[in-house]
Amino acid sequence: MVRHRARGWTGHARAMLTPMSGVAGSVALERQAPQRVRRLVDAAGDRLAQRRRPTRARMRALTAGPGGRLAFRGVPVPPPPGPAGALVRPLAMATCDMDRPLALGALPFPLPLHLGHECVAEVLSVGADVATVRPGERVVLPFQISCGTCRPCRAGLTGSCAAVPPMSMYGFGVGGGHWGGVLSEQVAVPFADAVLVPLPDGLDPVDVASVADTVCDGYRHVAPHLPALLERDPDAEVLILAGIGRRPVFSPSSPLYAGQVALALGARRVTLVDDRAGVRAHAERIGLEARTSADLPGCSPAALTVDLSVTRRGLWTALAHTAPDGICSCAGALHRGMRIPAGAMFARNVTLHLGRAHTRALVPAVLDLVAQGRLRPQDVTTTVASFDEAPAALREHVLGDATKTIVRAA
Repeated sequence: MVRHRARGWTGHARAMLTPMSGVAGSVALERQAPQRVRRLVDAAGDRLAQRRRPTRARMRALTAGPGGRLAFRGVPVPPPPGPAGALVRPLAMATCDMDRPLALGALPFPLPLHLGHECVAEVLSVGADVATVRPGERVVLPFQISCGTCRPCRAGLTGSCAAVPPMSMYGFGVGGGHWGGVLSEQVAVPFADAVLVPLPDGLDPVDVASVADTVCDGYRHVAPHLPALLERDPDAEVLILAGIGRRPVFSPSSPLYAGQVALALGARRVTLVDDRAGVRAHAERIGLEARTSADLPGCSPAALTVDLSVTRRGLWTALAHTAPDGICSCAGALHRGMRIPAGAMFARNVTLHLGRAHTRALVPAVLDLVAQGRLRPQDVTTTVASFDEAPAALREHVLGDATKTIVRAA
């Protein structure tokens, strides 16, 4: 079993000083910078006021700090929602593939922070202008903040909402705009009608907690491309790159979900590449072919390749194994730049798509696949724990090799 090592304050500081940290910082401040600063100032002022003269009850929120420290912290519950907002109580909270390196202090997001950005929740209260959800309803809470009314949101580009600073999201602390984390007893939602998606009857919140992010992330690498490729060639292959190298640190749920989606949409052959034996065994259990990166030289090019390795090598490898007139979809990497085989891509007429998901726009289609029984996210889950057990369960997830940990509320 692999055991990962958390970085202390010094190691985390080095992670914060990488070139990618500067890139992320410049993107985060390229618009709505005053709003980002104002949110931080208001949050600090509210915290100080609640210490001096508490007016709100307190709740538990899971905090991640350098050195792999994971613990509940008592914080004030959010204030009552504004006219467009809501308060929700998370019912099932899931780890994202980024949560392990995030909590290990290996990513350029300042620690400590309130962890968690995937959940299904129960609505507790709503603002006067909210029309689509009501108290007591179960909802998916997508991890990105979006208003639903700006031009990008109306176009379905909800991950680029113009009403909030870039990369506004739950669970990433100051780097995500200080919106809190969903591994908490309550979460504030600023735009309830725009963000919250009612959960269809019959779906277990634990089964679909990750629809808030990683299930949709797997879906968006496959669903926009595969149907046309299969129409052109019913035997079109899908190749998914996950953990490659000596010690992959990112969890592999998104690659496994992508494989599930490919099978659900009719692909006859889906291969997942991962150098971890446990991940390959998991992939085979859900109907995928599994190989190591050392096996790739013997693989034929695939019409659709998906790079979820978060490495420079992974993108190059995926592009090199993309068939003529094929598509490579890449989640990106935490590097300022990466090399690509541009000449070979031109000669083969390969299309590269690289970017972030617009999760809120994808949630309804993903929930529909789950409701039809064609997509089973629960088959990717490896651990389910109670909320009281969350610090220990998440620490084991972060330091160990679990694929997907779900925390269930009492």
